Amino acid sequence: MNKNANVYPLKKQITLYLFILIGLASYAQKPHVLNLTNFDNKKIHFGFSLGMNVQDYRLESWSPIGANPEFVEKDFTNPEGGQVTMVDTVRTDIATTVPGLTVAVVINLRLGEYFDLRFLPGLSFGERRLTFTKNGEYLPVYDIYAGTTDLEVVSVKSTYLDFPLMVKYKSSRLNNQRPYIIGGFAYRLDISKSGEEDLVQLKKGGLYLEAGVGLDSYLRFFRFSTELKVSLGLNNLIGDTPIEQRQYYSQSIKSISSHIFTLSFHFE
Repeated sequence: MNKNANVYPLKKQITLYLFILIGLASYAQKPHVLNLTNFDNKKIHFGFSLGMNVQDYRLESWSPIGANPEFVEKDFTNPEGGQVTMVDTVRTDIATTVPGLTVAVVINLRLGEYFDLRFLPGLSFGERRLTFTKNGEYLPVYDIYAGTTDLEVVSVKSTYLDFPLMVKYKSSRLNNQRPYIIGGFAYRLDISKSGEEDLVQLKKGGLYLEAGVGLDSYLRFFRFSTELKVSLGLNNLIGDTPIEQRQYYSQSIKSISSHIFTLSFHFE
């Protein structure tokens, strides 16, 4: 048997891969037609943004609920097992994540060759769905405005006024692409709250730490950017204890902070 029978095909494959790699490297280094060559020299420019978001909560519960000094044990008539005592542990969890929508105006101020200051006021629409357990078992949800004791989830819908102020650091431009990172802070105000009491009362406003990565693509007539960003709430959003609703839903929560993940598409 010829020992070189399998050697020559292997050499041919290696040679073919080398030619492909050399070809790709040559293509990457080949000069392209540059679009919008003076775009980054503008002192200020504007645009708009469309995006999808997923809203989440970071939750910490009192264990047991009697550790909360504000909790008062009451006798609720509920055949479905809604009675909660001082020694019970009630936990709140996110049942499912629901995609939301984000729209914003882009205001970009050039600080230097690699830095920009960006302000993106806008609106974010989203929803969180909560479930409750008592001592590890399902806890029925009773909402006086829903008039039922068999709710599996509690829908918390939010409409935020967003006011993010970001610093953008851009790498050197490679043909018509330019990666970047962003960081900054945002203030969000939830304007969706009605006059009715929610099972879990939340504060309307909150401060967020924001960070993300993106890629600028310079097209013929505009710059298109894809950006992935995470917003971490810095405030405990738990609000006043509801008076009319059953209070153990709200009083079981020690702290609650908002987290938002956003995939945005900027047109500038």
